[in-house]
Amino acid sequence: MSLTSASAAAPLFAAVDIGGTKIAGALVDERSGLRDRFQLPTPAQESGEAVFAVVRKVLDRLAGSPGWAAVSAVGIGSAGPVDLAHGTVSPVNIPGWRGFPLVAEVAAHPAVAARGLPVHLAGDGVAMAAAEHWRGAARGAANALCLVVSTGVGAGLVLDGAVRPGPSGNAGHLGHITVDLDGEPCPCGSRGCLEGIASGTAIARRALADGWRPAGDDRSARAVAADAEAGDPIALASFDRAAQALAAGIAATAALVDLDRVVIGGGVATAGDLLFAPLDRHLDRYAALPYIRGLDVRRAELGTDAGLIGAAALCR
Repeated sequence: MSLTSASAAAPLFAAVDIGGTKIAGALVDERSGLRDRFQLPTPAQESGEAVFAVVRKVLDRLAGSPGWAAVSAVGIGSAGPVDLAHGTVSPVNIPGWRGFPLVAEVAAHPAVAARGLPVHLAGDGVAMAAAEHWRGAARGAANALCLVVSTGVGAGLVLDGAVRPGPSGNAGHLGHITVDLDGEPCPCGSRGCLEGIASGTAIARRALADGWRPAGDDRSARAVAADAEAGDPIALASFDRAAQALAAGIAATAALVDLDRVVIGGGVATAGDLLFAPLDRHLDRYAALPYIRGLDVRRAELGTDAGLIGAAALCR
């Protein structure tokens, strides 16, 4: 998003987006414009305190910006699951955070505590749904599923025209529904989860297991996508399998809650037709009931800033 011309005195929200790859922050205005955007890598395999130290650095940076005096609340979108009742998070892809008291820790940050700013938490999928429903591809939809397909797979639901996080904050957590009954164990404790097949991490892992060998040192889903674009059959098959799993999960959700629209964003979605073409094909097979045929599937419009805009939307 481009910077806005709003003055420093205009109301602002401090937004923090926490994922398995990056932790980002920005000040967001009422028109969803971003200021002072800043991000750092997530030390996902380090201790919980090491991960929060990065969150603290992001907050320090925001608190030092000229617009901080106009901030009225702090919104956080975090990889989940989350626990709204206790203000804690237990991201599957951040093992050092299990029941981590994120809301309390952010509220205790000196710049937040000094002004008594309220802190609002949501899972990353719910934050993305809030963003896309406010300013993006889900705008105007009464019933929508919004997915983030990245290091993990998060999702949020819009039902009857409003974002519905559920009592715990995890409604629509599509990444951890089972799509393969005999699938691999998942770090969440279940097995055959959608995230274990469709996430960027899973796409790269499957390609490597099937014999894909990148030309350089990059073994990420981005590298798989580059080789798929060049026609590598193993890379293409890995994206096809991810799309099949996504189609199964989307169709099951649509059958359950009767959706109008599906919005897909996140790093994996930037692969474009490598993901969306096989997804359309598999949806033709899985979305078979008359009331879910022809689902309106759209690409997210807010890109990598959806988490930040959604975190701000929590504060509105």
